[in-house]
Amino acid sequence: MKKFDVIVVGAGTGGCLAAKTIADAGLNVCLIDRKKKEEIGQKVCGDAIGKHHFDDLGIDYPVGEELERTMMGVRIHSPDRKNVFEVKGERLYGFIINRRLFGQRLLKDAIDAGATLFESSLVLEPVIQNDFVTGISAKGLKTEEKLKLFGQIVVDASGYSAVLRKKLPPEIGVQATIDISDVCVVYREIRELKEQVSQPDFCEIYLSQEWAPGGYSWFFAEGENNVNVGLGVAMSGDFPKPRNQFYKNFLSLPLFVGSSLIDAGTWYDPTRRPLDCMTGNGIVIVGDAACQVNPIHGGGMGPSMRGGASAGETILEAIEKGDASRDALWSYNIRYMHSYGAKQAGLDVFRLLLQGLGDEGLDYVMEHRLITEEDLLTASMGGDARLNITEKAVRFFRGLRKLSFLKKLRDAAALLKRVRQHYEDYPASAKGFEPWRRRAQSLIEEAERWQKQR
Repeated sequence: MKKFDVIVVGAGTGGCLAAKTIADAGLNVCLIDRKKKEEIGQKVCGDAIGKHHFDDLGIDYPVGEELERTMMGVRIHSPDRKNVFEVKGERLYGFIINRRLFGQRLLKDAIDAGATLFESSLVLEPVIQNDFVTGISAKGLKTEEKLKLFGQIVVDASGYSAVLRKKLPPEIGVQATIDISDVCVVYREIRELKEQVSQPDFCEIYLSQEWAPGGYSWFFAEGENNVNVGLGVAMSGDFPKPRNQFYKNFLSLPLFVGSSLIDAGTWYDPTRRPLDCMTGNGIVIVGDAACQVNPIHGGGMGPSMRGGASAGETILEAIEKGDASRDALWSYNIRYMHSYGAKQAGLDVFRLLLQGLGDEGLDYVMEHRLITEEDLLTASMGGDARLNITEKAVRFFRGLRKLSFLKKLRDAAALLKRVRQHYEDYPASAKGFEPWRRRAQSLIEEAERWQKQR
């Protein structure tokens, strides 16, 4: 049995930021991961992250071998690929990184700050005493040795597997499971092309429910001729295998003729709003385990880093007060919702809007510019989705007998605004949580009903 001030489960971007933030203050932190030390950071990923996350968190930009390419913005392709929106802006400037080297840097920062790393260790379950999470049970993957670690507060940053969250009893107050339809199974390949990409400084996003039902598709240039390309499919109903969709659609494009495979892999991505509550007595949830992911394109590194830093700051305050209760940790929920969660909830509704339109509807919207590049930029930054519904557009759609289509767009834009505002008005304490949660659920159910109306 070993005791620490804080135990952080998972040495990903969120876990490392939480561990570093806490260790920097001089507390005794355990950082535990199932991977070997040298493998931490190596994972199937889109490898893209916005510059603003580094700016907001005060983290050095990637340089040298850690940086694959600097990105200037995003190019969004309509389902029929006849229209392309080029979206640029300060908040869309970013980096394509070497995921392993970036992860190793964050790990080194946490260890240099004083965190103790337990590598190659499988976390089994939380230890719960008197309705408080007080530690974890684990075993060494090399030795099979069982161990118990105890701490004042435990952080679940174990990714989509959420090894602690999924085993929490209801009285802890954290949602243990999420709807499987809010999860995408993702297939990605790194490929070397015969020729260089024509516009390598832009992330390419393909909007197509035929290609990626309920999910997303991307094409990012890495290095000289290498590309990171893949798609995610929502795990809803009898969903198709993403690898089959990838080979059927992406690799049929002329660009990939003669290309060669470098690496391939699959992972799971919770593409939805954050958990309604990410704290319980003695526990905080961070990163993919808390669904801290951009719902539009599945990017999770930046939101997870924000979650980890906010969790670390909150934990320091709670320990200074000598209080590890849910109430003492509640400000973590508020911090995250204000910094990214409200935007994320709005983007979740925007995701449902795009899916509800279907490919034909999206083609109409982009061709007739009912949504413009500026609208997409505003929505991507967490602002209100404005619609370019002019009198000319009304006449055009009246002729097509599609006025109901315009009403549907207006309703969706109004709903997005209401959802974002609701998350910005997150309750100041746990006492106001249940009414807030019921209202949030009602709004999401409204968005889901809207999505299903074709």
